[in-house]
Amino acid sequence: MGSGITLQTSYAARARIAGTIRRTPTVASETLSIATGGDIRLKLENTQITGSFKLRGATNAVLSLSETQRARGVVGVSTGNHGRGLAYAAAQAGTRCIICMSELVPQNKVDGIKAQGAEVRIVGRSQDAAQGEVDRVVEEGMVMLPPFHHPDIIAGQGTVALEILEQAPDLQSVLVPLSGGGLISGVAMVMKAANPAIRVIGISMERGAAMHASLNAGKPVMVEEVATLADSLGGGIGMDNAHTFAITRDLVDEIVLVTETEIAAAIRHAYWQERQVIEGSGSVGIAALLAGKIDKPGRCVSLISGQNIDMSLHHRIISGEDVDVAAGVENA
Repeated sequence: MGSGITLQTSYAARARIAGTIRRTPTVASETLSIATGGDIRLKLENTQITGSFKLRGATNAVLSLSETQRARGVVGVSTGNHGRGLAYAAAQAGTRCIICMSELVPQNKVDGIKAQGAEVRIVGRSQDAAQGEVDRVVEEGMVMLPPFHHPDIIAGQGTVALEILEQAPDLQSVLVPLSGGGLISGVAMVMKAANPAIRVIGISMERGAAMHASLNAGKPVMVEEVATLADSLGGGIGMDNAHTFAITRDLVDEIVLVTETEIAAAIRHAYWQERQVIEGSGSVGIAALLAGKIDKPGRCVSLISGQNIDMSLHHRIISGEDVDVAAGVENA
């Protein structure tokens, strides 16, 4: 694929970030196993230091920079979790960090990034608009570290798959939240190298699933970014995508889409049955399982990618209230 991303780069990333990120648990879910007839386990990346798997790729990317590059500072576009991870990794390295975000990003995620010491710039109503500000900052001399479209980011995300294989060596299928493809590219690269028979299934929301639309079109395409409970899965894949589109196309076995109602049900299930607080994007694997959209999951790990949900929204969802995703949009 010419990406330079291999099983070996994820092993190198694991060595590089060891001691900086948290090795997260993989736990059995009796309720989901009974509901699906499979052997379902949950990889709890919601318990990662910054509340999301994104810390893995961000830390690997920052630590892979030269001293000269780190001195220039780092900048990236984010829907929330990459920004928090990059801000944390930059702070640990003593590096200046700017995160550019759209107006669609929830305030709690903006506040979480600021708490890590990064500067936040809100620009427009899409990741593409926010990326324009990133490009301007790069022209001033800072180093761009994007949320998914970067070999060091992908290799870092692949470290979660190395842990899954050690914790569930008899794995038959893995469910991975899918947005720009950084996570699923790293996971699929590791899984298929270890055992090509493992099914890698990407899960996204019906509202604005850019990678799904691009794969159907056979090339990266623009997709309108709209409000969704799975807000971390929003945004495009980049029209010049040279890494994640090809890896996802070549190595991912299937992509499943879930509705806002199914996402809300999964957030409720995670809290009341699994005792886990997870955000919409982290719940999509559970949503697909509960909706019966995963055929014969077998020995299956659902990757719970993050926990950074606004807690007032979480309270309303777990209480069974109708939640307006956006004005004029369906209720969850």
